Amino acid sequence: MKTIVRERFGIDAVELREVPKPEIGDDQVLVRVHASSVNPVEWYGVYAPPFMRVMSGQLRRPHRSTLGADLAGTVEAVGKDVTDLRTGDDVFGTSPGSWAEYAAASAARLTRKPASVSFEEAAAVPVAGLTALQALRDHGAVEPGQKVLVNGASGGVGTYTVQIANALGADVTAVCSTRNVDQARSLGANRVVDYTREDFTRLDVRHDLVIDIAGSRSFTKLRRVMKPEGTVIVVGARMRYAVFGPLKHLAGTMVQSIGRSQKAKFFVAQIDTADLAFLGELMETGKIRSVIDRRYGLTEAVEALRYLGEGHAKGKVVIDV
Repeated sequence: MKTIVRERFGIDAVELREVPKPEIGDDQVLVRVHASSVNPVEWYGVYAPPFMRVMSGQLRRPHRSTLGADLAGTVEAVGKDVTDLRTGDDVFGTSPGSWAEYAAASAARLTRKPASVSFEEAAAVPVAGLTALQALRDHGAVEPGQKVLVNGASGGVGTYTVQIANALGADVTAVCSTRNVDQARSLGANRVVDYTREDFTRLDVRHDLVIDIAGSRSFTKLRRVMKPEGTVIVVGARMRYAVFGPLKHLAGTMVQSIGRSQKAKFFVAQIDTADLAFLGELMETGKIRSVIDRRYGLTEAVEALRYLGEGHAKGKVVIDV
């Protein structure tokens, strides 16, 4: 089968290679991958700035040669301990090394794909959609009627956050650039702020929850648009090839929140079958949809990584296999 690999760090090390199909364990299934997508984790994993190498313990070379996490495809074989999936099922979820024609995936990280949702749309969801859902529901404890501000509403996580917040009954303020204003409105935002024309930290509206994806403002400035007991969830920051990457913004936010009534939180999304199924239901009922900016073939993985790294993607970047 064909798969994307890299034996060392750097974009020039990424290549398409022919390898045997992966063997599956008792709790795994073999998925014929139809589509995957690109997330910042792959970009950081390839370019490997110093902070990433230290945090992952991969100082000299990557521990794993394959790339990719998100996937949507069809089950071709099932491990003996798997009881809820069968050969022929269309599924979506995650698996290490999903930028390949076949992937060995844990059944606990997959769910069935709704028939009305395309493989591309489903493959765009897992990491970004789970991040948005868990930020809002689990860590932000959002309730119907509460006001939520999404700073960075046009990227992969941002487009899902706007829609899921709307589906959960929140009043949503979306912050994005001029070219993404109409898109944010179409996704259900109650108000849209074009940050190139207006300082969103000077709004009159006060929010219960801020989902900070763009990482473009300090906690001190975000406090201006938060209620006294409000919370900011730090999801990301500007992608950059630097010593500390997004850690500088994350650490600064956490430190500035010390001793304040307004709180800051950070988390890493957990891959959960029940949450994947919930996102599938939202897609099936039309409450959320995947915004796909660009599509690349498996042979164009390098171009896909470079485009994501530019930081201007409107929604998700998908890889068709």
